[in-house]
Amino acid sequence: MKITDLEGVENIYMIGIKGVGMVGLAEILQTRGKKIKGSDTGESFFTDQILKRLKVKVYKKFAEKNIKNEKDLDLVIHSTAYNLENNEELQWAQENNVPRLSYPEALGLLLKNKVGIAVCGTHGKTTVTAMLALLMKDAGFDPTALVGSKVTQINSGVLVGDSEYMVIEADEYQNKLAHYNPQMVILTNLDFDHPDYFEDFESYKKVFKDFVRKIPATGTLVVWGESASTLEVAMEARCKIVVYGLFKKTPPAGLAMGNKIGLEGMGVNDIMLHEIQEKFEQAGKKMVEFVSSPKDFKLKVIGQHNLLNATAVLALGKALGISEEQLIKSLNNFEGTARRLEMVGKVKGALIIDDYAHHPEEVKATLEALRSKYFDKNIICVFHPHTFTRTKALLNGFSQSFGKADEVIILDVYGSAREEQGGVSSEELVEKMKMFQQNVFHMATIKDAYEDLKDRIGSRDVVVTMGAGNVCDLAEALLAGKI
Repeated sequence: MKITDLEGVENIYMIGIKGVGMVGLAEILQTRGKKIKGSDTGESFFTDQILKRLKVKVYKKFAEKNIKNEKDLDLVIHSTAYNLENNEELQWAQENNVPRLSYPEALGLLLKNKVGIAVCGTHGKTTVTAMLALLMKDAGFDPTALVGSKVTQINSGVLVGDSEYMVIEADEYQNKLAHYNPQMVILTNLDFDHPDYFEDFESYKKVFKDFVRKIPATGTLVVWGESASTLEVAMEARCKIVVYGLFKKTPPAGLAMGNKIGLEGMGVNDIMLHEIQEKFEQAGKKMVEFVSSPKDFKLKVIGQHNLLNATAVLALGKALGISEEQLIKSLNNFEGTARRLEMVGKVKGALIIDDYAHHPEEVKATLEALRSKYFDKNIICVFHPHTFTRTKALLNGFSQSFGKADEVIILDVYGSAREEQGGVSSEELVEKMKMFQQNVFHMATIKDAYEDLKDRIGSRDVVVTMGAGNVCDLAEALLAGKI
């Protein structure tokens, strides 16, 4: 039986429930009266605390006996990391005709009865989604929102509202975008990623093109206008298009320390904007607006990338009819999310910061922001490459991304649930990096890095743990003084 609506569903079993998206979905469903149970690996994640708060029963490993113990199941929802080939609980559910939905399928069902707003793009999705959710909350829209990390101001990745609005972070991996049909979309940027799924950049861009084509003519696409790739995708939309960017040759006034970086190549002037307008009009796109960052931004979050993130949200907020005064006030108050330039604490005067960057462009943006703010500090970056396929495909890009750090420690590749090995090593990355900078070292494990750092860091140091795996455990170990 195919589930097409979640209204009549009561008892739900979630496989891979500790994933950030999965636990957010669990919280929304529980708030709507569903009974949630689930399973995952025994590995610890920050989402364990959320599940404990929600009082959700979680099996600490995958086993057929777990799901067999649960009676009267109406639905199984599974992370896309798990399938019939690698998970015996899913196999049991199929054999016993229990309805099954993947995470994006279930989220798509929640979204279909709402005024959906989706944030997509290679980088910045989590921050933009969090900014937008809090903005809409502040402006009285009372949205439901699902963010891919814990939002500092609400200590959760979820807002559960009573209105018709729902904001989601829309991931492109495995073409999850195919399951969502929003009325409004923010497209932040595009760089080739997920080479384990996408053959090349063209196939990667295609899922975004297919996605924006689905926006109804009455909807809105907010798109970054300083990228040929995002503008190429925007040409496929049939709705109103709002183009955002810095659109200035010099940094805007009033920025927080740390934002005045890297603007030299971002100088889109009036002539170029006119050319963009003409290309859209030639393609039959009549409803085009341009929004640039205002002088009144005094953001708490640092970096040019966050200035762009805030400008994207400003553009969407204007499309919703929110006043500029409210927009700027809310965005200036934004305090960030977990694992995005997150200040974890201090050890012997050294600042410990954690960040999720796992793509060359993200690494560069994060280190540029840190260098601008901590220009007189010794920046030590501990990078945990995420997946063998990404590390291999983007090896040259990674090798040239760490120039703003004084010292880099590269850990062994984190394979995650997707893969265990394959075609590249951290030693290879280190050798390539040595062509561009000194003080680059390979250390196999988080424990090795901890032992190296614990006695030598001090007040002149900034240590940033970086990656999409569990490198954040190093930051916590340094604070705790043990591992």
